[in-house]
Parts: sequence; structure tokens; C-alpha cells
Amino acid sequence: MRCSIRRCFLTSVGIGFLWLFITLKVPTEIEDDQNVMTIQGQVYDVPLSVSQEDSYSRREDLRPLEEWQNLTSKYMKKIQQRRKTWLMVGISSVPRPDQNSLSYTLLSLFRATSKIEQKRLTVLVHLADSDLTWLRETTVHISSLFSPQILAGQLLLIHAPSDIYPTVDDVRDKATQAEFYSKQNIDHAFLMSFATKLSDYFLLLEDNAFCAPNFVTHIHWKVNAMRSDPWVMLEFSNMGFLGKLFHSRDLPVLSHFLLLFYKEKPLNRLIPHFRTLLAQKNPILCRPFLFYHRISYFTYNDSQKATPVRKKNPYGPDNPPGAIFTDMKVFDVHFPWEAYTLDESFFWTHNVSAGNHLTVILNHPVNLNRVQVLTGTIVDGKYALEKGQVELGYDPEGMPQYCTSFAVLGHLLEGQMDQEVFLRSLRYNVSCVRVVVKANQLGGLIIRHIHLWEENAKEAEATESWR
Repeated sequence: MRCSIRRCFLTSVGIGFLWLFITLKVPTEIEDDQNVMTIQGQVYDVPLSVSQEDSYSRREDLRPLEEWQNLTSKYMKKIQQRRKTWLMVGISSVPRPDQNSLSYTLLSLFRATSKIEQKRLTVLVHLADSDLTWLRETTVHISSLFSPQILAGQLLLIHAPSDIYPTVDDVRDKATQAEFYSKQNIDHAFLMSFATKLSDYFLLLEDNAFCAPNFVTHIHWKVNAMRSDPWVMLEFSNMGFLGKLFHSRDLPVLSHFLLLFYKEKPLNRLIPHFRTLLAQKNPILCRPFLFYHRISYFTYNDSQKATPVRKKNPYGPDNPPGAIFTDMKVFDVHFPWEAYTLDESFFWTHNVSAGNHLTVILNHPVNLNRVQVLTGTIVDGKYALEKGQVELGYDPEGMPQYCTSFAVLGHLLEGQMDQEVFLRSLRYNVSCVRVVVKANQLGGLIIRHIHLWEENAKEAEATESWR
């Protein structure tokens, strides 16, 4: 890891300038003891207001930079005086092909917490993109959905203007993923810097996540159970940097660390280094896992703009949107959700045990007529699942959902299964598809594809008329 004295100094000072230049929700007036909150922008406004009647309208007036700075300064004094909560959930969000990803995450988060838990909770969202149109549309959408949480101070939106970030020329290997993860590191450094002193603990989430019911209570119980054991980071998910819990007192050091070494490694690989530097040698995985990724599928047209069309090949698999759950070890190269994509990516793990599973939980029940599971490498079949079976799940419950009943569809032969669903009792209202390991297997395991075909409308209509 390389950085000059000058660069170290500049990045250290960067945290301080965040408080001056950050764009965030600013209370501008008080009417009938209700805060009327606006989201201000640098030079321009992202002009949203929240009224007592939960109505939202966009103002067209533009405030000069001097007034924006004054409002920001007043807000910083106010936010530092606000009631400190037990847990701050931090999310950094950027534009995605699935425009509702952040909304679904916040919806899952607030639905998974009781009213008592929400009193211990504050959610901080960093809108980490400079596109003014996206900022306006996102804030309007979030404000319309979560006005009670905004007015209660349980949901805060902030935005760091683009001129705080290093220039593109300062990001090494911009033709590779280095540019992306460098910005991601800085996004999260600003997020963590702002969250300092606002809570006792800080939970890092992503903007495409499911949250388990009553996760605040589970985390509180675990923290109490760990009182006698010093820790830096508790992990409530085994996927990337999702579900990582920190002491808020460590956030200034962590944000400084990310700013110093933002070009060196992705966030999910920098955080373990930070943990070891603070003398926690081994990760602490807290089961059951409380957070999972939500994924949706989009294809690209000729102009490379995302469209909500999941497939072009009429004979290819449908793979309806869903979330991926697994209890197998996840590495930072090939993630579980890659087994469910329609490209050539795959999930790769090691040393699986009987009972391990990879489960697709669909957003909505579907009628399936074919399921294909392919494991192992394409050329020689290495790392194929030696003994396993595929199960279909029904009757989902909870948040995030899980299926309460399963039926065996078939067994893998030489690591593969491609089977039509003939039995009507199995075909309808499938909510889960699960690949289950039936025997311990040393070495690697590659799950290359889980492909699902839905029954089309004509087939369903014909089947229903026959029934």
C-alpha cells in the first residue's frame, strides 16, 4: 500500500471538510411543532419538502452557495444535539438497473423492526452519485414512501458533492474495476464519518438487502453476550461487507483508513485488514445470518441502457427475481448469487458438508415447468457436486421469507440435473428452489447454474381447463 506524506495529509483533512461541504437534509422552518425538512444541493437545490400532511412538492427557487453553507452549518449543530440512538444503520446507494432496489431495502428494514426497536434505530443513507436527476427522483420517491420515519428522525439522507472526491486521473487503472471500488471506498468513508457520535453501534448494509425479522433485538442480544470478549467487528452476514457491525467510536479511524487506502483494494477486502489492525485476528460470524442480498435481472439494449426485460431468448430460462441464501462459506471472488445469473458467472466454495444448501427464494410464487442445475467446470466436470438433490419449496413465511415445506424434485447425476416438472402438485406456486448437499465433500464445489423455466400463460390456461 502506497501513499505519500502529502496524500496522507490531504486525505486526513478530507474528513474535516466533509462536515462543511456535505449535502444533506436540512430543517428550514418549524410549523405547528413539526419539522419541515428539505434536501439541499450544492449551488443547486434538490428541493423536496415534507409537510405535516405528508405531501411533497418540488420548489423551483435556487439558493446561492453562501446560503447553502449557512444552512448546512446550522444543521450540523442541530444534528449533533439530536438524541443518540443505540444503532445506526448505514447504507451507501448508487444508481442501479433496478431503480427500486434502495426502496425495497428500506421497506424490508422498517418492516423487520418493531416500534420498540425503531426507537433504538436510525437509518442513514448516503446518495452517492452526482446525477441531479437521479438525486431528485430518489429523494422524491423515498420521501413519499417513508415520511413517518423521516419526520420521526429515524431516516436521514445525505449527499457528498462530487468535488470532494479525487479526480478520475488520480484513480489508478480506471479502465479496470479499480475506479469503481475506489469511489465505493470513499462513499463509505464519508458515510461513516457522518455517522460518528450519532449512535453506540454502526451496522453497514448495502442497498440491495433483505433484513431478518427483529434483527435489532438479535444484534442487541449478541452484543450483550460479547461484553466480556473484546471485538472490533461482528459479522451478521457472510456476503461481502453486508451486515458488518462496528463500535461507533471506531468510525473516525475506519473512515480515515478507507480514505488513506481507497485505491488499494475493494471495501470488502479492506475491512478485514482494519479488523486485524485493531487486534481482532479472526472473524466473528454470528449465526443465524440476518442479512441477505436481493437480486433482480435486467438485460441491455443496443444503447447499453438497462431495461426491465429478463431475457431475449424465448427458449432460454426465465429465472424470476429472487434472493439467494446459503450456509456454505462465501469467498470474495465468486458469490452465491452468481449461480443464479443468466451469464457465465458461478458460485465457488470449498469443503462442503452434508446438509449445506444454496436456496433461491423467489420474490413471488411461480409455476415452474422445468429446473436445471449444473455444477462443476464445463470442460472436465471438476468440482461437481458428488451427491446432492434439488427441492422445491412452498408456503413462504417471515421477513426475509423462508419456505415452510419442501418436496424433492430429483437427484443430481454426475453433478447435473435437468428435469421437467410433470406433477401438477409440484408445479404450482413454487416459492423456493434449493440445492442440498447429501454427503461431505472435500475440495472445491462449483455451482455453475440454477436455471428456472416458468409455465407460460397458454400452457397454464390449457392445464387449468383440463383440470
